[in-house]
Amino acid sequence: MSEPADPTMEHLSRASVLAGDVIEPAQEEPGAAKVMSLIEHLNELRRRVFIGVLAVVAGTIVGFLLAPQAIALLKEPIPGPLFFTQPAGGLFLQLKLALMIGIALGSPVLLYQFWAFISPGLTARERALARPWIPLSLIFLVGGIALAYAVLPFTAAFLLGWQIEGVVQPLITVDAYFGFVTMMFLTFGLVMQFPIVLILLAKVGIINADRLRRSRRYALLGIALVAMLVTPQDPWSMIIMTIVMYPLYELAIVMVARSTRRPAADAELGGETDG
Repeated sequence: MSEPADPTMEHLSRASVLAGDVIEPAQEEPGAAKVMSLIEHLNELRRRVFIGVLAVVAGTIVGFLLAPQAIALLKEPIPGPLFFTQPAGGLFLQLKLALMIGIALGSPVLLYQFWAFISPGLTARERALARPWIPLSLIFLVGGIALAYAVLPFTAAFLLGWQIEGVVQPLITVDAYFGFVTMMFLTFGLVMQFPIVLILLAKVGIINADRLRRSRRYALLGIALVAMLVTPQDPWSMIIMTIVMYPLYELAIVMVARSTRRPAADAELGGETDG
């Protein structure tokens, strides 16, 4: 014989159902972020690296096809032929140049893969702060290389102008010349990143727009010294780099002022809302 049901328990059970206190399995929110395991992180990293390498390889193949034209274009400031001292010197030059072209062509894909890998680990605010600077850094790098290419004929003419006819004449090898060109391009491209460095220093509170305004004279002197140290010691490169870098310094002041004004305005609006 079954025991009679407890009327009190039955009443509580019905009340719980009516109140909606039914215990159901926990369900994940649709927008909840999935936590990846270490193996999943490694697989994701491997996939991103593979895509980046594939982009560089494709760009290198294109670069190898374009290498003869690129060599002729970069060689224009130098009168006469260039020489190589090893049997494979010409081949190695084209391979090196093809790889540099491949990295340049594949850099947008590399930057995107890097961003796609690290962005899930950032907060929404960190993503909003970092997102504009990645393409801006690439733009400044390309601008620096373009500036170096524009300065290259003047630099080459100045440096080669010190020969003494019939006594001291240049015998330029492909390794020496294209090493010089590569170093010059990288130097100009990296130096052009300094506005982004100033903005990042302002983001962490080390400098501010007022301090940058008060330091204009010292900044101009520092820019001239940097231009003298990193350029190939010819007046054209130093002058042009100084002329280009100082407006970028002023641009950095404007961007720092805007980036610091926005959080203050948000805080003020937040205070009014709370009041």
